[in-house]
Amino acid sequence: MLKSICPKLPMRDKAATKNYYLNQLGFEQFGSDEYLDYLMVKKDEIEIHFFLFKDLNPKENYGQIYIRVEKIEDLYESFLTQKIEIHPNGKLKATPWGMKEFHLLDPDNNLLTFGQVI
Repeated sequence: MLKSICPKLPMRDKAATKNYYLNQLGFEQFGSDEYLDYLMVKKDEIEIHFFLFKDLNPKENYGQIYIRVEKIEDLYESFLTQKIEIHPNGKLKATPWGMKEFHLLDPDNNLLTFGQVI
């Protein structure tokens, strides 16, 4: 029986990734911090894991995750208030497939899509 999923995304710099997810997006770190090449963060019911990839070219990174949320308008507004950069083509909007979505790019160009069923 499948229970949950924890995507693993590449990161070039653990400190920059940690700062973005903890201090800007409001995640918290969990697990051991003694592994320099790995980072785990969580918020509410989701986890995201990161592995060190120092040679990653962000322009060639196609890491993507889709995060289902509740109260998407509130989340979007909170990010705007905090001056978190929204993807230029990713403003909050209703989609033809029945979702409201918006998008962020993290420091390594991993695409984070937040979505809620309309």
